[in-house]
Amino acid sequence: MNGASREALAAARERLDALTDSTSVDAGSLADELAAVTALLDREVSLRRVLTDPAQAGEAKAELARRLFGTQVSGPAADLLSGMVRSRWSQSRDLVDALEELANLADLTAAQKAGGLDDVEDELFRFGRIVASNTELRAALTDRKATTSAKGELLRSLLGGRANAATERLVTRLVTAPRGRSLESGLESLSKLAADRRNRMVAVVTSAVPLSDTQKQRLGAALAKLYGRPMHLNLDVDPEVLGGIRVQVGDEVINGSLADRLEDASRRLAS
Repeated sequence: MNGASREALAAARERLDALTDSTSVDAGSLADELAAVTALLDREVSLRRVLTDPAQAGEAKAELARRLFGTQVSGPAADLLSGMVRSRWSQSRDLVDALEELANLADLTAAQKAGGLDDVEDELFRFGRIVASNTELRAALTDRKATTSAKGELLRSLLGGRANAATERLVTRLVTAPRGRSLESGLESLSKLAADRRNRMVAVVTSAVPLSDTQKQRLGAALAKLYGRPMHLNLDVDPEVLGGIRVQVGDEVINGSLADRLEDASRRLAS
């Protein structure tokens, strides 16, 4: 998002935080309501254009949103939506993207309040690794001919009772309504959003053998010092890493593995 949409999203996130800080608001239910509105506006292009039309007064659009959704969603969800359509959006689709992000944030907030946000972060990462290593599973989850109910049932069999409820909801929404994204990029976005709830970054750490608790603590502290923010470590084991570790933070890769060092040496000798 750029310009007006970025400012509108920031304001909406602040309103969401204010709402979910209240003990009277069920963040999980709010997430479901926002996801339902997201799905509707994703389908109804003309409606979202009306709700984001810069030529219309903000209060007029808010009143329209209240008439359309006021009896379908709770008061907090209706208030949040009314505030969003009062804002200016660079593109009508940005409103839908923002609603989807708020739905995901509400689910993450519910997990955080229940003390399960760390579990959700780890489960999203692990699920991504499972999908990456199982081509049949990935094909089933991304099959455009498969029905939404069939994909949902498959995910329930994989995650139901084994993962945090927020993880299951987040992954199910991503799989059943990908909105043009790949499964991998969607899971990565969710992982970053989860880390952002704690104002921390994500480091994907690959090592030949599992790291000890002491090694994880030292690595986390070193990365936090390097990047100036707390760091969540997503740990993966790959026997092909002959020694050391490989760390990826965003687009930056810190290579400390013996395999990479040997490859660099070979390239230098060849040149």
